[in-house]
Amino acid sequence: MSFTVWLGLLAICCLGAMSPGPSLAMVIRHTVGGSRLHGIVCAWAHSIGIGFYALLTLFGLAIVLKHSPFIFNSIAIVGAVYLAWMGVKAIQSKGGMQQKLAGGSKASLWQAARDGLAISLFNPKILLFFLALFSQFVRDASDHTGQALIVLTPLVTDGLWYTIIAVVLSHSAVLPKLQAKASLIDKLSGLVLLALAARVILTLEF
Repeated sequence: MSFTVWLGLLAICCLGAMSPGPSLAMVIRHTVGGSRLHGIVCAWAHSIGIGFYALLTLFGLAIVLKHSPFIFNSIAIVGAVYLAWMGVKAIQSKGGMQQKLAGGSKASLWQAARDGLAISLFNPKILLFFLALFSQFVRDASDHTGQALIVLTPLVTDGLWYTIIAVVLSHSAVLPKLQAKASLIDKLSGLVLLALAARVILTLEF
């Protein structure tokens, strides 16, 4: 893989990571409701899911999914249901961030990792991103170094971006203001998840 091709790959990975959506909402939730470490754990767990999709694309499984509507739609429906469940839980849960903060308790690091990984694995939008934009770089990965870059570039880019988000939001000048809006952040993140779930179902082609 040439340096120019890799720069193009890096640019697409940066744009994908920086686009706002449910992944950003989840990192914010765990940073505000937990700690900087919770946000970072959520970020890197999310990046593992991104690396998994990159690996699928590298092995050609993404192409199989693209040409098998039933399998793709099944995965998308399962993902949409899970996203909707997480959204409802965020909106209605009486143990949301505001209550946990008031009681002096936090979500565990395991919960932060679980939510970060789930939001990437069960988000069909990410799979579509790899199908539409990422697979074009696979043909340039003709050796082990290129193949490693195909997987590690999106994984590391995603993890670093959301780590920056967690570090900035957990700054002492920012975090107290966000914690004061913890209940609103819960509801907004839930609405984002529900909107994405609805969009996934409405855009399926049977």
